[in-house]
Order: sequence, then C-alpha cells, then structure tokens
Amino acid sequence: MLKKNYNYKIKDLPESLKQFIGLIIITLIVIISFSILNGMFGEGDELVKRMKIEEERIAEERKLNKLISSLPSGILVTFDGTDHYKLTDEVYEQVCNATKLIPQRAIMGANFLNFRAHELYTINGNKIDETFVKWDQEKGKCFAGFTVSGNNVGVDESITISGEALSFLSTGIDTRVYFIKNF
Repeated sequence: MLKKNYNYKIKDLPESLKQFIGLIIITLIVIISFSILNGMFGEGDELVKRMKIEEERIAEERKLNKLISSLPSGILVTFDGTDHYKLTDEVYEQVCNATKLIPQRAIMGANFLNFRAHELYTINGNKIDETFVKWDQEKGKCFAGFTVSGNNVGVDESITISGEALSFLSTGIDTRVYFIKNF
C-alpha cells in the first residue's frame, strides 16, 4: 500500500520536475561510475609526476637543440692551438650533455689503444653493446665510451672503453663525439 502511495505521488508531479529529478539521478550515476573507475584504474599523483618529468625532459631537450643549432658546423674543440671552434667551459658542458652519438671514427680511434677491445669488436661484427657520453661534475670534463662484448660469438668477455671527449663534431642538427682521449 505504501508503494502505491509513492507511485501516485510521483505520477502527480509535474513533467518538468520528473525530468529534472531524472537528470540529477543520471548525473549522480555517471559521477559515481567515474569515481569507481578512477579508483580502480586511475594513477593520480604518479601520473602527474611522470607527466612533469616528461615536460621537464622536453624543455631541456628543446634548450639543448637550440644550443646545437647555434653552434657552427664542424669540429668543436676544448683546447687552444687549432683553427677549430673552441668551446667555452660552460658551452663544453652543455654540448657534452646534448651529445648522444659516438661515430665509428671515434670508436676505432679509441679501440686502437686496447688490443683486446679491438679484437672483440672485430670478431663480433663491429657490434657495440652500449655507448655513453656523460659529464663528470667533479673533474669538470666530458667522458665518452662504449662497451664491446663477444657474447653473440660465444666469447664470455665484455670490455668498456672510456676516456675524455676532447672534441665534438657539430652537424647543425646534432653533435657527435669526434675524439676520445683514453690514454
């Protein structure tokens, strides 16, 4: 009987009020559904942190790209006594941080000083496992290097060659390590 009274009362309400109540109920259902889904699948603070880190990385990359495009094309050196473009200490650090490539020429030059590394490099088909260019804050110098191994040809040996990156090659699009001093 109580159920019939409520049905009559709802039927007696004006049509616009019924539609408004229906709209409120649907809105609440949608909000509750999204809240439940966000609780199950949302990453919240972790996602925001990752997005901020990515934005900072992109901003830094743009800044470094602007620096690289402002450098003259050709060989960039860190020492006096050549006709090549000499980097200031500040620009040297920035170029080091912007450089990711170590071309074949720099690798072969550094390999000649370590016979075993050259041997591994040759027998594994000139395959480089890893390259790196990083700034050493303590020494105020840029270090570059690479790792070669014979894992793909059955030799269980890995050698890392590293040294000071004394010069870079600027192409206008990117910079590359030009010479590694590892003696």
